[in-house]
Amino acid sequence: MEAPPPIVLTTDFGLSDPYVGMMKGVIISINPRAAVIDLTHQVQPQNIGQGAFILGCSHPFFPDGAIHVVVVDPGVGTDRAAVLLETPHATFLAPDNGLLSPILREYLAHLPDSPQRVPVPEPCAAHRLTNREYWLPAVSSTFHGRDVFAPVAAHLSLGLPAEAVGPPIPDLEWLPSPQPRQEGNTLEGQVIYTDHFGNLVTNIPGDALAAGEAAIVAIRGLRIPGLSRTFHDDSHQLPNGALALVGSHGFLEIAVRDGNAAATLGISEGERVSVTLLR
Repeated sequence: MEAPPPIVLTTDFGLSDPYVGMMKGVIISINPRAAVIDLTHQVQPQNIGQGAFILGCSHPFFPDGAIHVVVVDPGVGTDRAAVLLETPHATFLAPDNGLLSPILREYLAHLPDSPQRVPVPEPCAAHRLTNREYWLPAVSSTFHGRDVFAPVAAHLSLGLPAEAVGPPIPDLEWLPSPQPRQEGNTLEGQVIYTDHFGNLVTNIPGDALAAGEAAIVAIRGLRIPGLSRTFHDDSHQLPNGALALVGSHGFLEIAVRDGNAAATLGISEGERVSVTLLR
Protein backbone atom coordinates (compact mmCIF):
# COMPACT_ATOMS: atom_id res chain seq x y z
CA MET A 1 0.00 0.00 0.00
CA GLU A 2 1.32 3.41 -0.94
CA ALA A 3 2.36 5.59 2.00
CA PRO A 4 0.12 8.60 2.67
CA PRO A 5 1.54 12.06 1.98
CA PRO A 6 3.32 13.65 4.94
CA ILE A 7 1.48 16.18 7.09
CA VAL A 8 3.81 19.07 7.97
CA LEU A 9 2.96 21.20 11.01
CA THR A 10 4.02 24.84 11.43
CA THR A 11 2.60 26.78 14.39
CA ASP A 12 3.26 29.38 17.06
CA PHE A 13 2.09 27.00 19.79
CA GLY A 14 5.49 26.39 21.40
CA LEU A 15 6.40 23.10 23.04
CA SER A 16 5.59 23.66 26.71
CA ASP A 17 1.83 23.21 26.29
CA PRO A 18 -0.15 20.19 25.03
CA TYR A 19 -1.51 21.90 21.91
CA VAL A 20 0.82 20.31 19.35
CA GLY A 21 0.41 16.88 20.92
CA MET A 22 -3.37 17.14 20.72
CA MET A 23 -3.20 18.03 17.04
CA LYS A 24 -1.05 14.97 16.41
CA GLY A 25 -3.43 12.81 18.42
CA VAL A 26 -6.35 13.94 16.26
CA ILE A 27 -4.43 13.20 13.06
CA ILE A 28 -3.31 9.73 14.14
CA SER A 29 -6.81 8.88 15.39
CA ILE A 30 -8.17 9.48 11.89
CA ASN A 31 -5.21 8.09 9.94
CA PRO A 32 -2.97 5.81 12.03
CA ARG A 33 -0.52 5.59 9.12
CA ALA A 34 -0.06 9.34 8.86
CA ALA A 35 3.51 10.63 8.76
CA VAL A 36 3.49 13.84 10.80
CA ILE A 37 6.49 16.18 10.54
CA ASP A 38 7.10 19.14 12.83
CA LEU A 39 8.57 21.99 10.81
CA THR A 40 8.52 24.33 13.80
CA HIS A 41 6.25 25.35 16.65
CA GLN A 42 8.47 28.25 17.67
CA VAL A 43 7.05 30.97 15.43
CA GLN A 44 6.78 34.06 17.61
CA PRO A 45 3.22 34.23 18.98
CA GLN A 46 0.83 35.93 16.54
CA ASN A 47 3.72 36.80 14.18
CA ILE A 48 2.05 36.07 10.85
CA GLY A 49 4.90 37.57 8.85
CA GLN A 50 7.47 35.32 10.50
CA GLY A 51 5.30 32.25 9.95
CA ALA A 52 4.94 33.17 6.29
CA PHE A 53 8.70 33.64 5.90
CA ILE A 54 9.46 30.25 7.46
CA LEU A 55 6.86 28.54 5.29
CA GLY A 56 8.16 30.18 2.14
CA CYS A 57 11.76 29.14 2.81
CA SER A 58 10.94 25.61 3.93
CA HIS A 59 8.14 24.11 1.85
CA PRO A 60 10.28 23.37 -1.25
CA PHE A 61 12.21 20.77 0.77
CA PHE A 62 9.19 18.47 1.13
CA PRO A 63 7.98 15.93 -1.42
CA ASP A 64 5.25 16.67 -3.91
CA GLY A 65 1.85 16.03 -2.39
CA ALA A 66 2.81 17.13 1.14
CA ILE A 67 0.00 18.57 3.25
CA HIS A 68 1.09 21.67 5.18
CA VAL A 69 -0.90 22.73 8.23
CA VAL A 70 0.13 26.30 9.09
CA VAL A 71 -1.47 27.79 12.19
CA VAL A 72 -0.49 31.28 13.31
CA ASP A 73 -3.98 32.49 13.98
CA PRO A 74 -4.56 35.57 16.15
CA GLY A 75 -8.06 35.84 14.61
CA VAL A 76 -9.14 32.31 15.56
CA GLY A 77 -12.88 32.13 16.20
CA THR A 78 -13.64 35.35 14.31
CA ASP A 79 -15.12 35.59 10.83
CA ARG A 80 -11.71 35.04 9.22
CA ALA A 81 -11.90 32.04 6.90
CA ALA A 82 -10.13 28.72 7.32
CA VAL A 83 -8.86 27.78 3.85
CA LEU A 84 -7.19 25.17 1.71
CA LEU A 85 -4.81 26.22 -1.05
CA GLU A 86 -3.92 23.54 -3.59
CA THR A 87 -0.88 24.03 -5.84
CA PRO A 88 0.64 21.67 -8.40
CA HIS A 89 3.07 20.49 -5.71
CA ALA A 90 1.39 20.62 -2.30
CA THR A 91 -1.70 21.38 -0.25
CA PHE A 92 -1.78 24.10 2.40
CA LEU A 93 -4.29 24.48 5.22
CA ALA A 94 -4.24 27.80 7.09
CA PRO A 95 -6.28 30.71 8.34
CA ASP A 96 -6.87 33.24 5.59
CA ASN A 97 -4.73 35.97 7.14
CA GLY A 98 -1.74 36.29 4.79
CA LEU A 99 0.19 33.22 5.95
CA LEU A 100 -0.03 31.75 2.45
CA SER A 101 1.41 34.84 0.73
CA PRO A 102 4.82 33.25 -0.03
CA ILE A 103 3.05 30.38 -1.76
CA LEU A 104 0.91 32.76 -3.80
CA ARG A 105 4.05 34.76 -4.64
CA GLU A 106 5.35 31.82 -6.67
CA TYR A 107 2.38 32.00 -9.04
CA LEU A 108 1.17 35.61 -9.08
CA ALA A 109 2.06 37.74 -12.07
CA HIS A 110 1.71 40.96 -10.04
CA LEU A 111 2.80 41.34 -6.42
CA PRO A 112 0.85 44.05 -4.58
CA ASP A 113 2.81 46.21 -2.15
CA SER A 114 -0.04 46.59 0.35
CA PRO A 115 -2.28 44.15 2.24
CA GLN A 116 -5.29 43.19 0.13
CA ARG A 117 -7.14 40.25 -1.33
CA VAL A 118 -5.63 38.76 -4.47
CA PRO A 119 -7.11 36.35 -7.02
CA VAL A 120 -6.12 32.73 -6.63
CA PRO A 121 -3.61 32.32 -9.47
CA GLU A 122 -3.60 29.53 -12.00
CA PRO A 123 -2.86 26.66 -11.72
CA CYS A 124 -3.83 26.80 -8.04
CA ALA A 125 -7.25 26.38 -6.42
CA ALA A 126 -8.59 27.46 -3.03
CA HIS A 127 -11.49 26.27 -0.90
CA ARG A 128 -13.04 27.52 2.31
CA LEU A 129 -13.24 24.86 5.02
CA THR A 130 -16.98 24.67 5.71
CA ASN A 131 -17.81 20.96 5.54
CA ARG A 132 -18.10 20.05 9.22
CA GLU A 133 -18.20 16.35 8.35
CA TYR A 134 -14.40 16.47 8.36
CA TRP A 135 -14.03 18.50 11.59
CA LEU A 136 -14.17 17.23 15.13
CA PRO A 137 -17.75 17.02 16.45
CA ALA A 138 -17.15 19.78 19.01
CA VAL A 139 -15.22 22.84 17.80
CA SER A 140 -13.60 25.25 20.24
CA SER A 141 -13.67 28.90 19.23
CA THR A 142 -10.04 29.19 20.33
CA PHE A 143 -8.40 26.03 18.92
CA HIS A 144 -9.13 25.48 15.24
CA GLY A 145 -5.69 23.88 14.87
CA ARG A 146 -6.95 20.85 16.75
CA ASP A 147 -10.63 20.87 15.83
CA VAL A 148 -10.60 21.97 12.16
CA PHE A 149 -7.17 21.98 10.50
CA ALA A 150 -5.80 18.75 12.00
CA PRO A 151 -8.80 16.53 11.17
CA VAL A 152 -9.13 17.98 7.67
CA ALA A 153 -5.43 17.29 7.06
CA ALA A 154 -5.86 13.72 8.25
CA HIS A 155 -8.81 13.13 5.92
CA LEU A 156 -6.87 14.63 3.01
CA SER A 157 -4.00 12.23 3.76
CA LEU A 158 -6.51 9.38 3.34
CA GLY A 159 -7.35 10.59 -0.16
CA LEU A 160 -10.17 13.07 0.42
CA PRO A 161 -10.36 15.38 -2.63
CA ALA A 162 -9.77 19.06 -1.94
CA GLU A 163 -13.19 20.07 -3.26
CA ALA A 164 -14.87 18.02 -0.51
CA VAL A 165 -13.75 20.39 2.26
CA GLY A 166 -15.94 23.27 1.10
CA PRO A 167 -16.76 25.62 -1.74
CA PRO A 168 -14.13 27.18 -3.99
CA ILE A 169 -13.14 30.76 -3.25
CA PRO A 170 -11.79 33.23 -5.81
CA ASP A 171 -9.28 35.14 -3.69
CA LEU A 172 -7.06 35.00 -0.61
CA GLU A 173 -5.55 37.48 1.80
CA TRP A 174 -2.20 38.89 0.71
CA LEU A 175 0.39 40.15 3.20
CA PRO A 176 3.36 41.76 1.46
CA SER A 177 6.80 41.09 2.92
CA PRO A 178 9.39 43.87 3.20
CA GLN A 179 11.42 44.07 0.01
CA PRO A 180 14.93 45.48 -0.35
CA ARG A 181 15.48 48.47 -2.58
CA GLN A 182 18.51 49.43 -4.63
CA GLU A 183 20.04 52.87 -4.99
CA GLY A 184 23.05 52.88 -7.26
CA ASN A 185 25.36 50.13 -6.06
CA THR A 186 23.79 49.94 -2.58
CA LEU A 187 21.06 47.53 -1.50
CA GLU A 188 18.93 48.67 1.44
CA GLY A 189 17.09 46.00 3.41
CA GLN A 190 16.22 44.95 6.93
CA VAL A 191 16.43 42.07 9.38
CA ILE A 192 13.28 39.98 9.01
CA TYR A 193 14.02 36.89 11.11
CA THR A 194 16.22 35.84 14.02
CA ASP A 195 16.91 32.12 14.26
CA HIS A 196 17.61 29.94 17.31
CA PHE A 197 21.34 30.74 17.12
CA GLY A 198 20.76 34.49 17.07
CA ASN A 199 21.71 34.82 13.41
CA LEU A 200 20.07 37.88 11.86
CA VAL A 201 18.44 36.91 8.57
CA THR A 202 17.80 39.85 6.24
CA ASN A 203 15.55 40.25 3.22
CA ILE A 204 18.50 40.81 0.87
CA PRO A 205 18.69 37.75 -1.41
CA GLY A 206 22.03 36.09 -1.81
CA ASP A 207 21.73 36.00 -5.58
CA ALA A 208 21.76 39.82 -5.57
CA LEU A 209 25.28 39.70 -4.17
CA ALA A 210 27.01 38.39 -7.27
CA ALA A 211 30.02 40.57 -6.44
CA GLY A 212 30.80 38.10 -3.66
CA GLU A 213 33.36 39.36 -1.20
CA ALA A 214 33.55 42.78 -2.86
CA ALA A 215 30.94 44.34 -0.60
CA ILE A 216 30.56 46.41 2.55
CA VAL A 217 27.74 45.36 4.88
CA ALA A 218 26.53 48.07 7.27
CA ILE A 219 24.23 47.56 10.25
CA ARG A 220 23.77 49.60 13.45
CA GLY A 221 27.03 51.50 12.96
CA LEU A 222 29.04 48.39 12.07
CA ARG A 223 30.80 48.05 8.73
CA ILE A 224 31.67 44.49 7.78
CA PRO A 225 34.27 44.50 4.98
CA GLY A 226 33.12 41.65 2.79
CA LEU A 227 31.20 38.38 2.84
CA SER A 228 32.38 35.30 4.65
CA ARG A 229 31.80 31.81 3.27
CA THR A 230 31.14 30.05 6.60
CA PHE A 231 30.49 30.92 10.23
CA HIS A 232 34.18 30.24 10.97
CA ASP A 233 35.59 32.18 8.02
CA ASP A 234 37.37 35.06 9.79
CA SER A 235 38.73 36.75 6.66
CA HIS A 236 36.09 39.50 6.93
CA GLN A 237 35.27 39.21 10.61
CA LEU A 238 35.15 42.25 12.91
CA PRO A 239 36.99 42.20 16.27
CA ASN A 240 33.69 41.46 18.07
CA GLY A 241 33.21 38.37 15.91
CA ALA A 242 30.55 39.87 13.67
CA LEU A 243 30.52 38.67 10.07
CA ALA A 244 28.18 38.59 7.09
CA LEU A 245 27.40 35.66 4.83
CA VAL A 246 24.70 34.15 2.64
CA GLY A 247 22.95 31.59 4.84
CA SER A 248 21.02 28.43 4.11
CA HIS A 249 17.76 30.34 3.59
CA GLY A 250 19.39 32.03 0.61
CA PHE A 251 19.49 35.49 2.19
CA LEU A 252 22.22 37.69 3.64
CA GLU A 253 22.73 37.01 7.36
CA ILE A 254 24.65 38.78 10.09
CA ALA A 255 26.25 36.36 12.55
CA VAL A 256 28.80 36.34 15.36
CA ARG A 257 31.38 33.58 15.27
CA ASP A 258 30.56 31.04 18.01
CA GLY A 259 28.06 33.51 19.43
CA ASN A 260 24.62 35.07 19.23
CA ALA A 261 24.47 38.09 16.92
CA ALA A 262 21.09 39.29 18.17
CA ALA A 263 22.28 39.36 21.79
CA THR A 264 25.85 40.50 21.14
CA LEU A 265 24.90 43.33 18.80
CA GLY A 266 21.58 44.22 20.46
CA ILE A 267 19.79 43.95 17.12
CA SER A 268 16.31 42.58 16.41
CA GLU A 269 13.87 42.30 13.53
CA GLY A 270 13.25 45.50 11.64
CA GLU A 271 16.82 46.79 11.92
CA ARG A 272 18.04 48.41 8.73
CA VAL A 273 20.95 46.86 6.85
CA SER A 274 22.74 47.93 3.68
CA VAL A 275 25.15 46.28 1.29
CA THR A 276 27.37 48.40 -0.92
CA LEU A 277 28.73 46.44 -3.86
CA LEU A 278 32.24 47.51 -4.80
CA ARG A 279 32.64 47.63 -8.53
